[in-house]
Amino acid sequence: MSCSLYPPLKPPSRFLAPATSHHHGFLSIDKLSRTRNSDLIHLQLSNRIIVQSNITSAGDPSPDIDLTLFSLFQEIGIDERGTELILEHNLALRARPFDSIRSRIQFLQQIGINAFALGRLVLKRPDLLTAIEVESLICFLRYDLESKIEPSQIERFLNTTDPRFFVDFEGNVKLLLHHGIPQEKIGHVLNNVNLSKALCLKSAEEIERTINFLKRFGGVELILRRPAILNYDMESQLIPRIGVLTELSGGDEVATGTVLRKLPAILAYSAEHLKDHIEFLRSFAGLTDQEIFKIVLVYPNLFSASRKRKLHPRIDFLKQCGLNSNEIFKFLTKAPLFVSLSFGENLAYKLVFLVKIGYENRTKDLAMAMGAVTRTSCKNLQEVIGLFLNHGLSCNDILTMSKKHPQILQYCHKSLEEKMDYLIDEMGREVGELLAFPAFLGYKLDGRIKHRYEVKRKILGEGMSINKLLSESAERFSLKKEEKKKSRTVYKNMDNSAFAIEKRQSNSCLLKIEKEITCERGKCDVSYKIWEMVLRKIDLGKITCGSLLFICIAN
Repeated sequence: MSCSLYPPLKPPSRFLAPATSHHHGFLSIDKLSRTRNSDLIHLQLSNRIIVQSNITSAGDPSPDIDLTLFSLFQEIGIDERGTELILEHNLALRARPFDSIRSRIQFLQQIGINAFALGRLVLKRPDLLTAIEVESLICFLRYDLESKIEPSQIERFLNTTDPRFFVDFEGNVKLLLHHGIPQEKIGHVLNNVNLSKALCLKSAEEIERTINFLKRFGGVELILRRPAILNYDMESQLIPRIGVLTELSGGDEVATGTVLRKLPAILAYSAEHLKDHIEFLRSFAGLTDQEIFKIVLVYPNLFSASRKRKLHPRIDFLKQCGLNSNEIFKFLTKAPLFVSLSFGENLAYKLVFLVKIGYENRTKDLAMAMGAVTRTSCKNLQEVIGLFLNHGLSCNDILTMSKKHPQILQYCHKSLEEKMDYLIDEMGREVGELLAFPAFLGYKLDGRIKHRYEVKRKILGEGMSINKLLSESAERFSLKKEEKKKSRTVYKNMDNSAFAIEKRQSNSCLLKIEKEITCERGKCDVSYKIWEMVLRKIDLGKITCGSLLFICIAN
């Protein structure tokens, strides 16, 4: 059965056979291609005969054909005037058999294009109903790709691509599979690229060179995370942009690949855009290339922040707060979101909260606090401050704690409430102890606070220092715990050994005494009652072996 547009639309059973020749587990592409190509050759020859016979037999199309086309086009939303314009400017369409046009429309609908979308397509590109290249494209989309491409993507593809360029589409998709794009991910890739630009207007050689170049920085993983990379021209776009990042990293392609995998969209920015940001950070912030790249490793979105609207005023704020270039570098590695967040909808509100609890403007403390609150929402910050106030702490207390440990302002308020309740209710402590050790609120409740408190309470009692309890490293805490277990075991073993030694000494002493008594039996008669009394006193530890003989002889 051929892949013709005339027959019923049920796919032939041979198209559904499992893959045997393609290493990706796709349909048997070689066999499918041979079968389909022979069908298409037969179809093309028959179409040419039909078209030539129509053109030579009659100079003008039959009025009946025009009437049926009017009716057919009306079904896909094209009015009479639109049909007249199409037929007026497309003689090939007027000469084509009506059944062929109707079958082509049905096939286009069955790959997912609805009637109204198809009407728009036909009005813009009526050659879709006559171009022979569309035949093989429809078969490939329907039988090979099995409707993996979304209808809206197919519509854009057909709308923007000249049918002449459909020829290379199938081969270039197979090339992606050959280079490692998984079969189950090919739909994701095709739905997120410009199909015309990436797979029709580029040669197979150019696509292959692009993939091989990207393999140095992540390859298939990079394409899967950002399929639009295939849209870019390798020579004029990819190489210059990646080159800027590689140079910034000091030639470290592995580190550059890490940045690209974190944010593949960074390749959407021109090389000039990247260079402008880097030069600004060098000149205005006083950062070195190594420092800039470390910030980019942490937060590649640095390049998405507007240089004039965000970078300049934010770094100027840090400089006014007294931070030098090294401190700015450390600040941006810990709080990179500071350069991206909206000032009016985010940072301004947080700045007001900080000033209200006592922070002074243009101070390093204010800068550190702003860095901490960039990692929380305005609502959570408000809830945290409210929680502290409800537990009896003053604004000055909150200021003191946050200066010692700025992170308390960014912690989830629900988590803080649980820890404070445990500190007060279970540990029996005063909330004021947090003033001396606010880092208490940063430790995990179940994993550290509860566990250590329960372990140490048995040894140190209720009045232990929460600072010493929690600040000790997990390794050292575990080591001490093991050492105490070993000590207890050693002491127990020592007690057992001492008892065994004493027992052996006692037995030896008894044997010696028995000999002495036997030797002295004629001189000193030792009764059995005295002997039992001696043994009982030895067992009770009331006499030493050295005095045993004296007792026996004396009695």
